[in-house]
Amino acid sequence: MEPITELDTRFSGPDADPTIWEEVRQAISGAQLFWVSTVRADGRPHVTPLVAVWLDDALHFCTGADEQKAVNLETNPEVVLTTGCNDWQTGLDVVVEGTAVRVSDERLLNRLAAGWAEKWDGFWRYEVKDGSFWHDEGGAAIVFRVKPRKVLSFNKETGAASRHRMG
Repeated sequence: MEPITELDTRFSGPDADPTIWEEVRQAISGAQLFWVSTVRADGRPHVTPLVAVWLDDALHFCTGADEQKAVNLETNPEVVLTTGCNDWQTGLDVVVEGTAVRVSDERLLNRLAAGWAEKWDGFWRYEVKDGSFWHDEGGAAIVFRVKPRKVLSFNKETGAASRHRMG
């Protein structure tokens, strides 16, 4: 799915062109680490790092059912996932906005487990059982899918602040 991409001139350099979606999608797909922002039931924010896999035009992450992010998603499924580089002049920063939906389909979970193992050269290995991921330490992890509504990208080398709206 190709989003509608536009340059946000308020935050871009005078000669900047919007960053193309394929470049942003590759940054999302290749990112080793994301920060997920959720909201607690009392309205306080919660931000934590995690690993994620891009598959079927959506970002997927997992967490233990009793972890704060999972508890937060029970009352408010809206999330923001960010990735990028903390350098001021280089890199591409990406912000993904969407709704986290629980994944329990075992066929999809098996594809995702393979994606986790491939992306991190076997470091993250999951077995699929009872609609969840299971790992060597014996714990279950629930999986969420975030189909982006909007993706913001900040190309620090070209000075382009771009907005990618999903149709």
